[in-house]
Amino acid sequence: MQLTRVIAQPDLPMLDPFLLLDEFGSDKPGDYLAGFPDHPHRGFETVTYLLAGRMRHRDNQGNSGLLTPGSVQWMTAGSGIVHSEMPEQENGLLRGFQLWVNLPAADKMTAPRYQDIAPERIPEVESAGANVRVVAGSYGGVTGPVNGIATEPLYLDVKLDAGARFETAVAGSHNAFVYVYDGAARIGDATLGRGDLAVLTAGDAISVEATEPAALLVVAGKPLGEPVARYGPIVMNTRAELERAFEDLREGRF
Repeated sequence: MQLTRVIAQPDLPMLDPFLLLDEFGSDKPGDYLAGFPDHPHRGFETVTYLLAGRMRHRDNQGNSGLLTPGSVQWMTAGSGIVHSEMPEQENGLLRGFQLWVNLPAADKMTAPRYQDIAPERIPEVESAGANVRVVAGSYGGVTGPVNGIATEPLYLDVKLDAGARFETAVAGSHNAFVYVYDGAARIGDATLGRGDLAVLTAGDAISVEATEPAALLVVAGKPLGEPVARYGPIVMNTRAELERAFEDLREGRF
């Protein structure tokens, strides 16, 4: 599948606890029909948020789920899972994001679990010129449906009219970023266009002003401050743990 890698590339290898951010999107079937066939994960969480289209999730334990526009799947891979994420459409627009969130050492071998959240379960907060969908964390007096995540994440999908301002509190200890996926917005003295990501300095608030109609992700999480040993879809704390993970995968223990 064709995609843009925003985090986990040379300019931004990671932003603790966030290991990767991909944006995928195309209305050309040849760009997405190959999907993400069977592949393993261990030691972290994958967050798939779909803006348009349909994707089917299946794993080696017989679980299956369907992502539709506006839905999210927060998967805790834990001790290991082999799964696929495949488009359930042959034409039209498919667009969305996948975020990888690290797990603390104490949770890396926990049992896998899924939080499949249908669009209607994600609360929305309306204000002058703004619409905010609350996937995780709290904003505007509502709390998102994703729960029980060690890194205490904030995950908001924010749409702003031109000239509208968005502000929210954030834990001063958290790392935070804003990713503009449509339009343009200003943070402090910096103007961000489509496809730009801003890593925010430490503080207790985020403030964004749209310079034209804009859509953006606002994400924050508690850094773990632990060593990271990663290879492809496995993220552990040491090389020995990585080697054990691939041995377990070869022996069918995921």
